[in-house]
Amino acid sequence: MQTSFDSDKRKLLSALCHGAIFFSTTLFSIGVPIIISIISDDPVVKSNAKESINFHFNVWFWATVIGVPLGIISFITFGLGGILFFPVVALGFAIHWGLTIMALLHCLSQPDEPFRYPFIFRII
Repeated sequence: MQTSFDSDKRKLLSALCHGAIFFSTTLFSIGVPIIISIISDDPVVKSNAKESINFHFNVWFWATVIGVPLGIISFITFGLGGILFFPVVALGFAIHWGLTIMALLHCLSQPDEPFRYPFIFRII
């Protein structure tokens, strides 16, 4: 038996899952997709929620792996290290925002197909 799901609702919930990180990079960014995954019975929305949680964990992981050493170097060099590594940080933000925007556009233009982020570790 094929169940039909509301396309507009699917677009909205999927976009909220991926776009939650624009509201806050703290627990809110994974809290929204977790809640949506719990309340939704749509398999595409659940898949988008799971993928966005994995992506947000990846963002946190790489921010820690790259950010902590940069912070230490910047502290040791009295801020000079932070200036020298600014392009690395800027590239990280560009990739993060670019992939998130790609996910949002995908969810709005192809609502029946879950988005998959490239090059991430999938934990859940």
